[in-house]
Amino acid sequence: MNQSESTETDNMKDQNPDSISGSAKKIPRKKNRTFPIILIILVVGGGWFGISKIIQMQHHATTDDAQISADILPIIPRVSGYVQKVYVGDNQFVHKGDTLFVIDIRDLKIKVDEAQAALATAKANVDASRANFQAAHSGIAISRAGVSTIDAQIEAAQIKLTRAQQDYVRYANLIQDHSITEQQFEEMQAARDLAKQQLAILQQQKLQAGSQTKSVTSQSLATQQTIEVAEATVKQREVDLENAKLNLSYAYVTAPDSGHVSTVNIRPGQLVQAGQQVFNLVRSHNVWVVANFKETKYGRILPGQEVIVHVDAFPKHDFKAEVSSFSPATGARFSLLPPDNATGNFVKVVQRIPVKIIFDDQSDSLLTRLRPGMNVTVDVHIK
Repeated sequence: MNQSESTETDNMKDQNPDSISGSAKKIPRKKNRTFPIILIILVVGGGWFGISKIIQMQHHATTDDAQISADILPIIPRVSGYVQKVYVGDNQFVHKGDTLFVIDIRDLKIKVDEAQAALATAKANVDASRANFQAAHSGIAISRAGVSTIDAQIEAAQIKLTRAQQDYVRYANLIQDHSITEQQFEEMQAARDLAKQQLAILQQQKLQAGSQTKSVTSQSLATQQTIEVAEATVKQREVDLENAKLNLSYAYVTAPDSGHVSTVNIRPGQLVQAGQQVFNLVRSHNVWVVANFKETKYGRILPGQEVIVHVDAFPKHDFKAEVSSFSPATGARFSLLPPDNATGNFVKVVQRIPVKIIFDDQSDSLLTRLRPGMNVTVDVHIK
């Protein structure tokens, strides 16, 4: 285009400006259809999400206030002493009955020896008491036999005295008639007096024998009581010996069940006290879930209902479980300082009920990798 033509065109624009703007206004605009589509999608999606949530809430009860639990057994020695050797390390798996550590047994072995010596002494005292009782019993038999002999002798002496008394009376009549001599009468009188004397001696011997029998009998009873005391002492010493042996066996601290030990905080040479918790053992082969549901959901949860458990450590794996039991009180009631709503500034707080959930499929290999304290999310299928 040359200069003359451009000048002519400019002149035409200057002459008809309205014609140019009018032609521009006649160009049609495109309508934006994206916004209505997005709005419809959002409304439909929101409605679907809300309806699905309402349906899910009617048939499911979920909570993420849940953790894996297991039996945690404290390892506590029953006797005091110095640690001789430790057989386990941190986080080690042990079987039931495995020796965890050993306490120095020398002091405990001395206690066993002392108890054995005391038992032997007590048994010797029983044997001596029984020997004394046998001797006293034999003495009683001898004394009774002596008394029986003396009784027979007394009976014979009484017969002899009676005869001598009768002869004396007859001789006394004869001496008056001078049928016998004075010497014969005196001999009969002496015989009578001798019979009296012999009878008195035998009666005195009987009294002495009776006293001796009573003494031996009393001694025998005392000896029998001594035997009973000695036998009771033997039983006590036997109990002391068993107790000493039991304490000796406690020097070997064994695992009460299979599981993993926690951090082992004892070393050889360290003094441990009876009843002191030294470390823990976790029964990791038997785990369950404790879920804290709000009390508003508690009424719809029943034992035996199906549960799906999602562990944060394994988010893509579904653990099948079921509701087992419920806590007898809320979690706040078991706290160190339970709330007391007796004051005037009461604020209602939704309480939580601990629910125990057990795993159904014990053959699941991932169960062995679960550890107490892991966070989980539970979904209870309400029937």
